Amino acid sequence: MSKVEQYLQAGTRENTRRSYQAAVEHFEVSWGGFLPATGDSIVRYLADHAGEHAISTLKLRLAALSQWHVTQGFPDPTKTPTVRQMLKGIRTLHPAREKQAAPLQLHHLQSVFAQLQREAEQAAQQHDLRGLLRSKRDAALVLIGFWRGFRADELSRLQVEHIQAQAGSGITFYLPHSKGDRQHLGATYQTPALNSLCPVEAYLDWITLAGISHGPVFRRLDRWGNLAESALNANSLIPLLRSILHRAGLPAELYTSHSLRRGFATWASSNGWDIKTLMAYVGWKDMKSALRYVDPATSFAGLAMGSAS
Repeated sequence: MSKVEQYLQAGTRENTRRSYQAAVEHFEVSWGGFLPATGDSIVRYLADHAGEHAISTLKLRLAALSQWHVTQGFPDPTKTPTVRQMLKGIRTLHPAREKQAAPLQLHHLQSVFAQLQREAEQAAQQHDLRGLLRSKRDAALVLIGFWRGFRADELSRLQVEHIQAQAGSGITFYLPHSKGDRQHLGATYQTPALNSLCPVEAYLDWITLAGISHGPVFRRLDRWGNLAESALNANSLIPLLRSILHRAGLPAELYTSHSLRRGFATWASSNGWDIKTLMAYVGWKDMKSALRYVDPATSFAGLAMGSAS
């Protein structure tokens, strides 16, 4: 790979590259389209998959096809008026309610942490190192994910050398890049130590027990209790989180990794955080993105039937 290709590749996130590659392969191999494409073929492609895929999926595939044509020096067939009209028609004939993960409420977080503590105590009594490591890792993952509002990819990319934690004080995370950081300037996030459900204490307990002094914070644990050198894949965090919630007796199928972020946003909103403060803390750049994570029911918390007077 040439230096030019290396820099061009580094300018696109790995997940985006994989998604775009899969989208182009779907058009060319699965559907049988030809590249470079025409506007008419793009319209036929959309028509064939309009009732099968969500509009967000179709727009992702259009973005991938657009990028392919631009980088190859061909006119972009996805920007024609007919394609735009086609998308509008698909939205009209196939309206779909946006699916959102259920927020993990604070009392559920308490139940999860209590279960993980019980698992840790039992593992310690039985001299089960693997069980103890798993419970400590899972506690740190859930508490940091909730109180910091991190996405799955951000949790998977946390590095010990980019974290400063002081018991009883707070913890600082540095991420060299993230989804909202288009210029790759990096971002620093701080979270205070808490009296209960403390992410600082959970993090220190985990890395101390695991003996992790550098590299990824969250790693896979094999059946013999050996830690992998590489980080947990972001895509593996949803089944991992659901496993944790299932062990705590929660309906795990309702939740995804976004449930931690939504749970924190809901908690913050119900505790008087204004939207600008919440955006600054989590790292949202636009209000529309932030509002998607806030449960509107919290606006009626004091007036809703059944609430305490």
